[in-house]
Amino acid sequence: MKHTLASLTVIAAFSFSTNTLAEQQKIEIREPEAATGFQSKEARTAEKYMVVAANPYASKAGQLMLSKGGSAVDAMIATQLVLTLVEPQSSGVGGGAFILHYDKKSSELISFDGRETAPKLAGPDLFLDDTGNAVRWIEAVVGGRSVGVPGILHAFKSAHDKYGKLPWQELFKPAIELARDGFIVSPRLNMLLEKKLNPGLTKLSPAKEYFYPDGKALQPGALKKNLPLANLYYKVATQGIQAFYEGQNATQLVEAVQKSEIAPGKLELSDLEHYKSKTRDAICTEYRVYKVCSMAPPSSGGIAVLQMMKLLEPYDLGKYKANDPEALHLFTQASRLAFADRDFYVADPDFVEVPAKALLNEQYLLGRSKLIGEMDNHDFPVGDPTSGTLAYAMDDSYELPSTSHVSIVDAEGNAISMTSSIEMAFGSTVMVNGYLLNNQLTDFALSPKVGDKWVANRVEANKRPRSSMAPVMVFNKDGSLKLIVGSPGGSRIINYVAQTLVGVLDWGLSVQAAIDLPKITNRNKYTTLEKGTELTKQAPYFEKKGHEVQIRDLNSGLHAIEVRGTHLIGGADPRREGVALGESSE
Repeated sequence: MKHTLASLTVIAAFSFSTNTLAEQQKIEIREPEAATGFQSKEARTAEKYMVVAANPYASKAGQLMLSKGGSAVDAMIATQLVLTLVEPQSSGVGGGAFILHYDKKSSELISFDGRETAPKLAGPDLFLDDTGNAVRWIEAVVGGRSVGVPGILHAFKSAHDKYGKLPWQELFKPAIELARDGFIVSPRLNMLLEKKLNPGLTKLSPAKEYFYPDGKALQPGALKKNLPLANLYYKVATQGIQAFYEGQNATQLVEAVQKSEIAPGKLELSDLEHYKSKTRDAICTEYRVYKVCSMAPPSSGGIAVLQMMKLLEPYDLGKYKANDPEALHLFTQASRLAFADRDFYVADPDFVEVPAKALLNEQYLLGRSKLIGEMDNHDFPVGDPTSGTLAYAMDDSYELPSTSHVSIVDAEGNAISMTSSIEMAFGSTVMVNGYLLNNQLTDFALSPKVGDKWVANRVEANKRPRSSMAPVMVFNKDGSLKLIVGSPGGSRIINYVAQTLVGVLDWGLSVQAAIDLPKITNRNKYTTLEKGTELTKQAPYFEKKGHEVQIRDLNSGLHAIEVRGTHLIGGADPRREGVALGESSE
């Protein structure tokens, strides 16, 4: 049956809190997506199914698919299509995703790699100036040059072919209706626009006209329509993903990139036509009585999170209270060691040899964990898991925190952990057909060589850039699903996810309490304590241990589901506007 826009089922509008947001402080320009302000949330409990996403509209769309008997994959697709519309700063069909899927009946865990790829004409000199030096970061991230081939819709098609239950067209109905009839602009979207965190947003058309009508940022509570996106979604719903990767949209996308007013790019029609998402094995490690699994390379997040857990395993974290400073010192040192390896070894495994098994080798990590001492170590060396057979140079990519995470369990117990992104807040700010294009190519190293050594994560044609996205699933000793978790936050994703895992698995916290924990990060640079929290009182403790301490807003957006027997317990990060929605058995 042919669907028309007029025949699509209307979803009722959802109300947003208009509470005054916490005053935001000036943030580093390289970490542009600010925290919204802490708004307490309670965990949600359900029995039949659950979805946790970064915006109430998106969670509701996913819940609707599950209520119709849809699978976790069906709910994921509907949720992300809405996120493209209502949370355009973070993710969308102009970007990519890493997806973990758990099939309860077969106990199979696989991943879908919908990461963007570099154009075929892109090479190691993509971000070098006329003198052979890397351009300034702002010159790299804004405009067409930074746009990679969007991969998320191709990954969705692959996942739906294998695990979808509802018709493809059905998944687009909520997003089409919201785009056509309008959604209520959230305080978070307004706040990010008012801050003008991405300079390209007020310079490049049509993004400027869309987000700043009449020269003013979209206001919270305003009704915003996006007819170009509604029309594109209708075409993809009825014609398939070829309506995105070929034809009018593809032509307009390529033209927008090549003719960008700032830094025109190299993307061509053939890049879109030939894009393929990939199915990859997940990577896993034992942690105490659990098995922790995440995304394989080109994600560095999965390896780094798993390394951190194994590096902490020799230490009895359970004897500490949650966020005890002694335990957090150990946490920062494990993070330093993981980041030391990450910056050298991880890149697209289809282009360079990534020693994933060696980096997760238990004996290797046991030896590395012995380097952790009483004082902060600013000089942890990169490890040598391959006995000198691989020698890359250190990466200088920018990984910015505009990302989103979705956790889902359907009525059959199948699960999704998906992290999606367009990179910097509002991506490249190149906009076409109502969606923003990514600037993911800046996740490559800007400098391809250091001295005479190649950087593993250098730009190459058709290559996928390294990412810190770390969708995670945890399994009990008997193989049953325990926890789904992930977060946005740039390279700090690794710390946000690992700290939440420690909170649940070692400190016995509820999933919401673990998400709520005041955040601490160390990316082998300095230790950051979350501003406005009790943790800042521990700054003198860390300084006495030799830490360089910074206190600042931290912008995690953790979304998690814990499985306890027949109950699903969902938690959403109080620093953003996400919600958990589900349904219990009658």
